[in-house]
Formats: sequence, structure tokens, C-alpha cells
Amino acid sequence: MSTENALLTILVEKIKNDTLVLPTLPAIALKVRRAADNPDMNLNEMGDIIAQDPSLSARIIKISNSAYLGRVIKVQSVSQAVTRIGLIQIKNIATALAMEQLFVSKNDLVKSYIRKMWDQTVESLSYAVAVLQMYSKSKQRHLDADSLTLAALVHNIGVLPILTEAERHQEVFANPSFLNTAIIKMSGRIGGKIMRQWDFDEQFVVVAEKWRDMDYQPQEVSFIDFVRLGAAMTGVFDSQKDKVLQICLDKKILSDLSILEEPEFIEMRENAKAVFA
Repeated sequence: MSTENALLTILVEKIKNDTLVLPTLPAIALKVRRAADNPDMNLNEMGDIIAQDPSLSARIIKISNSAYLGRVIKVQSVSQAVTRIGLIQIKNIATALAMEQLFVSKNDLVKSYIRKMWDQTVESLSYAVAVLQMYSKSKQRHLDADSLTLAALVHNIGVLPILTEAERHQEVFANPSFLNTAIIKMSGRIGGKIMRQWDFDEQFVVVAEKWRDMDYQPQEVSFIDFVRLGAAMTGVFDSQKDKVLQICLDKKILSDLSILEEPEFIEMRENAKAVFA
């Protein structure tokens, strides 16, 4: 059996037997999400929870002061930042900021692949969020930008367990096509499984599970359209780029492809990207 087929067989069998090791949601993200779902939670209590994690605290303050949220007056404390962002948004924003904790490995070969994957994910996110901002502005619609941010960060989460399995087969990394085949065939199914295990809303399950499947085409504009666009523009989904762009034109997500080169769009994209730099 080839290495490629061996890896696919292992993945399929482990999914079937429910023995595939899935990543767990970072502890601080889990705390924030549970707290945000508590109807009795207030801003001060949420600030105290976030303050337990110095790294997340610093990033929450950073994003609350960023051009991403269009803020000019700076805040200095976690409590001020949480008040500015609000309980509704903080759930997804805090989760998104904690996601980078999952993209790590002690294996040098895997670490390099994961670092590249994270950089591509952030690049894709920047396109997705900037297009949403332009779309919402032109259509006077206000889709949830923080939910899209999180969806864009987790859309490729199904790759992580595949990399974990591939670590046991070092020859896979000597031939990247083996790994890429496994990712293309299996990452969506695994990604949906992770989203369900984390008890994420269905919109996140759909993005993680279906973004590579161009046969899945929701009639209404949805997050998956923006995620696909971001992936196509950064070369991750390059083979489908023309099709993705045409769908965005047909759905009026983009009025013209020249928008992607406009200074305003480029600035929006850089602002979104800077949050995760």
C-alpha cells in the first residue's frame, strides 16, 4: 500500500471508529464562550475572565484600539476593551484571537507546514473580511464581521489532525502531494467534526465542512462565499479562483473585480490582517 493510500486509510478508519485525535478548543476561549452564553454575565465579569490570560488580554486591547473596529480613542485596560467590544462580539473575537494557539507543533517539518498554513489562513481572512466590509457598505447590509473572522480562521481546521497523523509517516513530507491529497479529500469532513465537537453554530460547521466542495452552493449570500473568495485570492483554492470570483459577481458580493485593487479595499485588508500579525 502506498504512503498516500496508507494515510487515507488510517484517517478514514479512525473517523469511522471515532478514534481520530481532534484538537481541543483553547481553554481561555472555552471559558469566554461559556461565560458569553450565560445570560447573567456582565461586562466586568467577562473582563475578569479574559484578564486571566495575559496574551489574550493584550490582543483584546489591541483589537479594541485597531482600525479593524474603526476606533480612534485608545483604551488602556481589559475592562475598557470588553466594554467597547461588547458581550455579543467578544465571544467570537476572543475565540478567533485564541486560535493561533492550535497552530503549533514540536516537529520541525510539521511546524514549518503549520506556520505556512496559519499565514495563509490570516491572508485569506484579510480578503474575506475586507470584501464583507465593502459588500455591507455598498448593499447597506450588516453581516456579522466578527463571526466571519472566526469562520475564516477555522475554515481549514480539519488539516490539523491530518498533520498529527502524518507526523508518524515522515516520508509523507518528502512528497507533499501525498499530504495534499489527504488534505483535499479528508479535511472538510474532519473540520465539520471538530466544529460539532466544539459545539459551534451550524454556520461554522458548514464553512469548515463544505468550503472546498464547489457543488455546495447556497442561494443566499453566506460566510462560505467570503471564505472561498479569501482562499482563492491567496492561492489556497487557486484551481477554483475563476469560478469563485464569478459566483461573487453573480451574487453581487463584488460589483466589479477592480474593487480588489482599490486603495480603500487594500487598506481594509491590511487592517484585518494586522489584528493577527
